[in-house]
Amino acid sequence: MPIAADAVRIDLLCGVGPDGRWRGWFDVRVHAEALRPLGLHPEQASAVVNGTSPPRWWHAEAERRARR
Repeated sequence: MPIAADAVRIDLLCGVGPDGRWRGWFDVRVHAEALRPLGLHPEQASAVVNGTSPPRWWHAEAERRARR
């Protein structure tokens, strides 16, 4: 694993949902410094949005083409 085990915290919460069925939720937390070598830290330029989002039609057309 590229991240040290002591830099990751995984918690599990279990309980009964509104429909009466048991549910489980995971909470995964990673120290920011452990993400830096992977290029995932928010302070790095590659993690910052540097332009506007494409128009809505562009995304819809990409999905249509992916289904072909």
